[in-house]
Amino acid sequence: MRIILVTGLGGAGRTTVAAATALAEARAGRRVLLVSEDAEGVEDTGGLAGYGDLRVLRPEPAADFRREFLALQARSGTALDLLGAAPFEDAELTELPGSRPFALLRALREAAGGDHELAVVDLPPLPEALALLALPEQLRRYLHRLLPPERQAARALRPMLAQLAGVPMPAQWLYGTTARWEAELAAVQAVVEDPATTVRLVLEPGPAATRALRTARLGLALHRLSLDAVVANRLLPAGSEDPWLAGLTAEQHRHLAELRTGAGDALHELPHLGRAPRGADDLALLTPARPCAAPAPVPEWTVEDRRDEDGVLVWHVPLPGAAKEELSLVRRGDELLLAAGPFRRNLPLPGALRRCTVTGAGLVDGDLRVRFTPDPGLWPRTS
Repeated sequence: MRIILVTGLGGAGRTTVAAATALAEARAGRRVLLVSEDAEGVEDTGGLAGYGDLRVLRPEPAADFRREFLALQARSGTALDLLGAAPFEDAELTELPGSRPFALLRALREAAGGDHELAVVDLPPLPEALALLALPEQLRRYLHRLLPPERQAARALRPMLAQLAGVPMPAQWLYGTTARWEAELAAVQAVVEDPATTVRLVLEPGPAATRALRTARLGLALHRLSLDAVVANRLLPAGSEDPWLAGLTAEQHRHLAELRTGAGDALHELPHLGRAPRGADDLALLTPARPCAAPAPVPEWTVEDRRDEDGVLVWHVPLPGAAKEELSLVRRGDELLLAAGPFRRNLPLPGALRRCTVTGAGLVDGDLRVRFTPDPGLWPRTS
């Protein structure tokens, strides 16, 4: 099953492109799920479910927060009783800041588990979307660091201790909750990292578009996500006799030429309708390219063995669009903390590099090459 994640600059028409993509695929005979919190932003979008085999799923952060909070409260009821805490009722719970990302991640996991052939997911604007897609891996890392799995080795003793004490052991509840969170985050991370999951970037040609494309390519490469297409949206018609409109069009097409240079064959152009899209007929005029049957593979992060030459191993990390001055890396145990522009990621080192020392790094045509020297005694030098 394919999953297309649609993001872009705020106000560039992400929801419209997501709805148009889903509608076109449904009309082509595929079973499609459109996931969009803002689907009502396209007038009459609610009627899309009547076209072909298309279903619309709207994440509801407030309802999702209440459901998860009440479930957590029910699981920890005994501990709350011991503390004398009064449980919350459903009606008195209000959504807390930060609930929206988790509702979207759960919707993404639900989308991956359905019986449809394609899921189109309308994500928030680009910076928020990239942070959202990185969240499962980051949270799993925090859980492993704060509550390492090896500390659960003695959990078989906890039921006996609980019987002796007469109350459930807090650690047992804590590790049980952590295990549930770990399983949920791992499931979402598997969806994000699946080769069949791609990202479609929506931009309106303008001063910020080229910079946004570069930022997106860098962030997606760091998190090993494939770019499905770049959609240049709301293109004004050329050849107008109105001087004001002609000047605006010329400015837009100048930025469009920059996008063509940066995106190449991945660029797809959509016209400006002169009005807000109104229903399925207008969306049919805004259909970007259909997704390929097989997504383009994500470039491998290879380890080049140079022991026969100068006794080093070189780890190749593709980072298209990166600049040398915005890259930094620090070795921390078996991880490499890599900062690339506004993005940071802790990269687990391949096994061959864990007993090596970082001795240098360089950037060649968007390829970060990190040099490692094997620790003495790891293996003999060859002649």
